[in-house]
Amino acid sequence: MNKPLRRIAIFCGLLILTLLIRDNWLQYVKADALASDDENRRVNIARYATPRGDIIVDGKAITGSVENTSGDYKYKRTWTNGPMWAPVTGYSSQAFGANQLEKLEDGILTGNDDRLFFRNTLDMITGKAKEGGSVVTTLNAAAQKAAYQGLGNKKGAVAAIDPATGKILALVSTPSYDPSKFAGTSDEDAKAWNAVQKKNNPDDPMLNRALREVYPPGSTFKVVTAAAALENKIVSGIDDATKTQDPYQLPKTTTDLTNEHGDCENATLRYALMVSCNTVFAKMADTVGNEKMIEQANKFGFNNKELDTPVRASESVYPEDNEPQNAMAGIGQASNRATPLQMAMVASAIANDGKLMKPYMVDQLKAASLDTIATTEPEELSQAVSSETAQKLQQMMETVVNDPQGTGGKAKISGITVGGKTGTAQHGLNNSEKPYAWFISYAKLADGSSPVAVAVVVEDGAANRGDISGGGLAGPIARDVMKAVIDSNK
Repeated sequence: MNKPLRRIAIFCGLLILTLLIRDNWLQYVKADALASDDENRRVNIARYATPRGDIIVDGKAITGSVENTSGDYKYKRTWTNGPMWAPVTGYSSQAFGANQLEKLEDGILTGNDDRLFFRNTLDMITGKAKEGGSVVTTLNAAAQKAAYQGLGNKKGAVAAIDPATGKILALVSTPSYDPSKFAGTSDEDAKAWNAVQKKNNPDDPMLNRALREVYPPGSTFKVVTAAAALENKIVSGIDDATKTQDPYQLPKTTTDLTNEHGDCENATLRYALMVSCNTVFAKMADTVGNEKMIEQANKFGFNNKELDTPVRASESVYPEDNEPQNAMAGIGQASNRATPLQMAMVASAIANDGKLMKPYMVDQLKAASLDTIATTEPEELSQAVSSETAQKLQQMMETVVNDPQGTGGKAKISGITVGGKTGTAQHGLNNSEKPYAWFISYAKLADGSSPVAVAVVVEDGAANRGDISGGGLAGPIARDVMKAVIDSNK
């Protein structure tokens, strides 16, 4: 063979070798990544080739599938009461992907999860079509409905937890959206999708306010400051005078902090929580100090960047700060920020004698055959406070609801012990925006057990500023959610 032909043969051989390497790279090394790539159209065609498994609440499906009459996708996802359940399920769209449980548990819902391998293999042998499994949630339908109807057309969120287990019983965010409206690929689906995007809708209905929005928690945080003061022996008895000035000069400043209600000078801890004395809790936060305040907040779940329910919740933050800002953070202002889920966790830990359980909303994963694939076991996150401190905090929170001077009277439930704390959180430049109305609470039964703890936040831009209060706007919603849980357990 002459030299030019030899060169051409070597070059062609190298090309073939390169193609073989590339082919093997794609087929073996990159196979899994390509098969699961959202840009791979075949992935979506396969995902919607069979009816999708369901998300279950109280034994009933809140999702479904309908057969398309045209196009490559055979089935389309549907939801029952979509706007009410969207903060739990998320969406599953042929055009726009998926989020929340619909995305996180996609393998179970489509039947493609590795844990279903043997079941799928058996079905393939017998010729049975592959079926999706189901996601059984911890949600309580009555509580979810009470929360959704309670918020109505207001902007806000509700989170409710079973203190003993951490099961999430309600998770509502308003305004919401109907994921059924953009589950397909039509022009109408595209219009519905665009209508709920933040750039086109300032109310941002796709924001999960219960898990993903952080707010100044306002006076609801005073229970955490009270916990820090009790745990660090700054105070011992909840009925002992606190030696607090009114007004109270913030440390290292000439700024006086005042109170909205009550006679707060030298107030007891119980009275201070009942009428929500800013001065008492700002001074306590300063006395405890920033480092110990952060330590206490962390025990309740703050500053946790990886809180998965399994949907990831935004980090609630008690900040490292200077003395005057730490004092303000102690009353739920300054850079203090919390999700509604986080404040439900605070109420939950107090109701559970100081033990904080990890919140979760997936109880079981099941195959189409109803065989259980996985079960979530309750998990303790921390002992947020001692049982002695928790019981003192319970006494204080119950006074907030039961005493005629307390700010939480609208949360009362006949025959049930209710503990609560109101909050009216200032925000905006120089507090120029209308405040957020907060309420956190728990209910206790006659046997001492606590089936539910709740946090409610209302951003009611339509209300008169003077009418905005945690007890007035958020308290009745919390009451109805707690009552719904109690009634459904009878």
